[in-house]
Amino acid sequence: MPNQPQATAHRRTRDDHSTETAEDYVEAAADLIDAAGVCRVTDLAARFGVSHVTVTRIVSRLEKEGLVTTEPRKPIELTAKGRRLAKRCRDRHEIVYRFLRAIGVCERTASIDSEGIEHHVSPETLDRLREATDRLG
Repeated sequence: MPNQPQATAHRRTRDDHSTETAEDYVEAAADLIDAAGVCRVTDLAARFGVSHVTVTRIVSRLEKEGLVTTEPRKPIELTAKGRRLAKRCRDRHEIVYRFLRAIGVCERTASIDSEGIEHHVSPETLDRLREATDRLG
Protein backbone atom coordinates (compact mmCIF):
# COMPACT_ATOMS: atom_id res chain seq x y z
CA MET A 1 0.00 0.00 0.00
CA PRO A 2 1.45 3.40 -0.97
CA ASN A 3 2.30 6.01 1.62
CA GLN A 4 -1.04 7.84 1.82
CA PRO A 5 0.17 11.21 3.22
CA GLN A 6 2.86 11.39 0.53
CA ALA A 7 0.36 10.51 -2.21
CA THR A 8 -2.01 13.16 -0.88
CA ALA A 9 0.76 15.77 -0.89
CA HIS A 10 1.71 14.98 -4.48
CA ARG A 11 -1.93 15.08 -5.56
CA ARG A 12 -2.35 18.50 -3.97
CA THR A 13 0.79 19.77 -5.72
CA ARG A 14 -0.52 18.54 -9.08
CA ASP A 15 -3.87 20.23 -8.40
CA ASP A 16 -2.10 23.46 -7.43
CA HIS A 17 -0.07 23.39 -10.65
CA SER A 18 -3.22 22.92 -12.71
CA THR A 19 -4.69 26.20 -11.43
CA GLU A 20 -1.53 28.33 -11.42
CA THR A 21 -1.89 29.72 -14.93
CA ALA A 22 -5.52 30.70 -14.45
CA GLU A 23 -4.67 32.40 -11.17
CA ASP A 24 -1.72 34.28 -12.67
CA TYR A 25 -3.73 35.45 -15.66
CA VAL A 26 -6.79 36.68 -13.76
CA GLU A 27 -4.54 38.43 -11.25
CA ALA A 28 -2.61 40.10 -14.08
CA ALA A 29 -5.82 41.04 -15.89
CA ALA A 30 -7.18 42.63 -12.71
CA ASP A 31 -3.93 44.55 -12.22
CA LEU A 32 -4.01 45.84 -15.80
CA ILE A 33 -7.69 46.78 -15.65
CA ASP A 34 -7.19 48.56 -12.33
CA ALA A 35 -4.10 50.43 -13.56
CA ALA A 36 -5.03 51.24 -17.16
CA GLY A 37 -8.76 50.58 -17.33
CA VAL A 38 -8.29 47.88 -19.94
CA CYS A 39 -6.62 44.50 -20.47
CA ARG A 40 -5.73 43.28 -23.94
CA VAL A 41 -4.10 40.11 -25.20
CA THR A 42 -1.00 42.13 -26.12
CA ASP A 43 -0.77 43.44 -22.54
CA LEU A 44 -0.78 39.92 -21.12
CA ALA A 45 1.69 38.67 -23.75
CA ALA A 46 4.11 41.45 -22.79
CA ARG A 47 3.63 40.88 -19.08
CA PHE A 48 4.30 37.15 -19.23
CA GLY A 49 6.81 37.22 -22.08
CA VAL A 50 4.78 34.81 -24.19
CA SER A 51 3.25 34.90 -27.65
CA HIS A 52 -0.09 36.34 -28.64
CA VAL A 53 -1.19 32.79 -29.56
CA THR A 54 -0.33 31.47 -26.09
CA VAL A 55 -2.36 34.21 -24.42
CA THR A 56 -5.28 33.67 -26.80
CA ARG A 57 -5.37 29.95 -25.91
CA ILE A 58 -5.23 30.66 -22.19
CA VAL A 59 -7.89 33.38 -22.40
CA SER A 60 -10.12 30.96 -24.30
CA ARG A 61 -9.73 28.44 -21.48
CA LEU A 62 -10.46 31.12 -18.88
CA GLU A 63 -13.58 32.08 -20.78
CA LYS A 64 -14.77 28.44 -20.72
CA GLU A 65 -14.14 28.41 -16.96
CA GLY A 66 -16.30 31.51 -16.53
CA LEU A 67 -13.45 33.75 -15.38
CA VAL A 68 -13.30 36.21 -18.29
CA THR A 69 -15.34 37.42 -21.23
CA THR A 70 -13.90 38.62 -24.50
CA GLU A 71 -14.69 39.18 -28.14
CA PRO A 72 -12.34 39.48 -31.13
CA ARG A 73 -10.37 42.73 -31.03
CA LYS A 74 -12.05 43.74 -27.76
CA PRO A 75 -10.53 44.06 -24.28
CA ILE A 76 -10.61 41.17 -21.86
CA GLU A 77 -13.12 41.61 -19.05
CA LEU A 78 -13.13 39.73 -15.76
CA THR A 79 -16.39 38.15 -14.67
CA ALA A 80 -17.48 38.41 -11.05
CA LYS A 81 -16.01 34.92 -10.54
CA GLY A 82 -12.74 36.08 -12.15
CA ARG A 83 -12.61 39.17 -9.93
CA ARG A 84 -13.11 37.04 -6.80
CA LEU A 85 -10.30 34.70 -7.87
CA ALA A 86 -8.02 37.65 -8.64
CA LYS A 87 -8.67 39.11 -5.18
CA ARG A 88 -7.91 35.80 -3.45
CA CYS A 89 -4.68 35.51 -5.46
CA ARG A 90 -3.62 39.08 -4.67
CA ASP A 91 -4.32 38.54 -0.97
CA ARG A 92 -2.31 35.28 -0.88
CA HIS A 93 0.52 36.87 -2.82
CA GLU A 94 0.63 39.87 -0.49
CA ILE A 95 0.66 37.74 2.67
CA VAL A 96 3.52 35.60 1.39
CA TYR A 97 5.44 38.65 0.15
CA ARG A 98 5.00 40.50 3.46
CA PHE A 99 6.12 37.43 5.40
CA LEU A 100 9.26 37.03 3.31
CA ARG A 101 10.10 40.70 3.72
CA ALA A 102 9.47 40.48 7.49
CA ILE A 103 12.02 37.68 7.84
CA GLY A 104 14.63 39.69 5.96
CA VAL A 105 14.34 38.50 2.36
CA CYS A 106 15.27 41.31 -0.04
CA GLU A 107 12.48 42.96 -2.03
CA ARG A 108 13.47 41.47 -5.41
CA THR A 109 13.78 37.91 -4.12
CA ALA A 110 10.60 38.17 -2.05
CA SER A 111 8.75 39.34 -5.14
CA ILE A 112 10.01 36.42 -7.23
CA ASP A 113 9.59 33.79 -4.52
CA SER A 114 6.12 34.91 -3.46
CA GLU A 115 4.94 34.44 -7.04
CA GLY A 116 5.62 30.72 -6.81
CA ILE A 117 4.86 30.06 -3.16
CA GLU A 118 1.43 31.71 -3.26
CA HIS A 119 0.05 28.90 -5.42
CA HIS A 120 1.09 26.12 -3.08
CA VAL A 121 0.40 27.44 0.39
CA SER A 122 -2.52 25.93 2.29
CA PRO A 123 -5.11 28.13 4.02
CA GLU A 124 -3.75 26.98 7.39
CA THR A 125 -0.17 27.90 6.50
CA LEU A 126 -1.32 31.19 5.03
CA ASP A 127 -3.06 32.04 8.30
CA ARG A 128 0.13 31.26 10.24
CA LEU A 129 2.21 33.37 7.84
CA ARG A 130 -0.20 36.28 8.34
CA GLU A 131 -0.05 35.90 12.13
CA ALA A 132 3.75 35.65 12.14
CA THR A 133 4.04 38.71 9.91
CA ASP A 134 1.77 40.69 12.21
CA ARG A 135 3.91 39.68 15.22
CA LEU A 136 7.16 40.53 13.42
CA GLY A 137 5.71 43.93 12.66
